[in-house]
Amino acid sequence: MTNISELPTPASLVDLDKLEKNLREMADLCRENKKQLWPMVKTHKSTQIAKMQLDFGAKGFLVGTIDEAEKLVECGFKEIMYAYPVASKENIERILSLAKNAHVILSFDGKEAASKVEEACSKIGLYIEYLIIIDSGLHRFGVAPEKAPELVTELKEFNHLKFKGIATHPGHVYAKTSIDEVKAVAEEEAQALHIALKYLEKEGFTVDIIATGSTPTAAFAAKDDKINILRPGNYVFYDAIQVALGIVPEERCALTVLATVIAHPREDMIIIDAGSKCFGLDKGAHGVSLTTGYGIVKGHPELIIESLSEEVGKVRITRNTNVKVGDKIEVIPNHACSCANMTSFLVGHRNGIIEKVLPVDARGGSRIPMLK
Repeated sequence: MTNISELPTPASLVDLDKLEKNLREMADLCRENKKQLWPMVKTHKSTQIAKMQLDFGAKGFLVGTIDEAEKLVECGFKEIMYAYPVASKENIERILSLAKNAHVILSFDGKEAASKVEEACSKIGLYIEYLIIIDSGLHRFGVAPEKAPELVTELKEFNHLKFKGIATHPGHVYAKTSIDEVKAVAEEEAQALHIALKYLEKEGFTVDIIATGSTPTAAFAAKDDKINILRPGNYVFYDAIQVALGIVPEERCALTVLATVIAHPREDMIIIDAGSKCFGLDKGAHGVSLTTGYGIVKGHPELIIESLSEEVGKVRITRNTNVKVGDKIEVIPNHACSCANMTSFLVGHRNGIIEKVLPVDARGGSRIPMLK
């Protein structure tokens, strides 16, 4: 049996007990509240973890890239939602190819992209379902809730596109600073969907899917009587940002990076062999950050990862420490989704004993282009 302490560094690790607990808890939350779980794959980009999510009760998957969708369908997964509009000829062709072998639901927030998909569908006689993206406060994609019927009415002219429902992502929750503020965003999230639903039903539209997704607001959204699909992503690992928001304690974070102390150039500074190409430079998505530095050093609150070069990190010593050159430390990244995307595999372990390797096999660029 090999212990993680024997691994060469840097190494990306996942605690399998914590991973399974996280998967089970979210699945139970959805089941108890009669919601379907369609987790966002971009967090882990691993078909093995997707299979675990399916085993725990996920109905389907939300994807952030077509690479993710292709890999899932290749592995036999049949229920796919694509989170963003698709507009280029090449990517539309990829999506429609997938739709021949799986149930693919698209997302639109305007007529332009939809018209391009309609044109491609009409040429091959394919019909595809779609969701309208509702802006619940992030102000990225989406239409104002009261404008949803207007857009669906415009899209009715497209014979090969079938309206299926509405969806939102309250990503602005990551700009908040307390659990009370997180709850307020969850209320905005639900209210936006309620308004869109009311206006759509008033105009005679049937709304089968009312979907939303963010890990911080999931527990609140699950209690809503209108929402029927939850699409969180980060919950599989959690991270330093979720800890800072008060969503989970540090002990729930499943993803870590193992690094070695390789230098001690000053009394108050050590250097580790993991940098931005392991952790990313994320200090908080969509707004201000509650985190200090670039991750939490497990078991060593006296250490703060102050800055990152590409392959090394500067760690400030704030008080007495027993860490010395040659020692290995484990770091919970600020943003697990970015960190997981930095590696080709995760080393799965239980209590430090390595059990298996989980390929991160659905990353962007995982498909080599076919040259003519």
